[in-house]
Amino acid sequence: EVQLVESGGGLVQPGGSLTLSCTASAFASANYVVGWYRQAPGKEREAVSCISSSDDSRYLSDFVKGRFSISNDNAKKIVFLHMNTLKPEDTAVYYCAAVIGTTSCNMAFYYGFDNWGKGTLVSVSS
Repeated sequence: EVQLVESGGGLVQPGGSLTLSCTASAFASANYVVGWYRQAPGKEREAVSCISSSDDSRYLSDFVKGRFSISNDNAKKIVFLHMNTLKPEDTAVYYCAAVIGTTSCNMAFYYGFDNWGKGTLVSVSS
């Protein structure tokens, strides 16, 4: 089991930016897949982004393409979600999820993520 620590959420106006962080010691020494999910009140949890360390392949959901990006810094054991041009509909609790040893986002999405952070709230409002 991997301990995931999320941070970076907060309140921002529409059009603003936030960067979320997900930290785990395993990121520095093993292949991993990290996904970002979000869940708004009364809605299902949905995938936002994903990164695979083995080949640096990345995934972005259609509703955030052009506005969000995902990156990592393995030396610092961190995966980031960079959120720009935020919209009110981006308001949600954002969760970091990880699988150690998996080499593609597609595999992680199908088999599921077995490590989850507790979430960080992003509120976009005027």
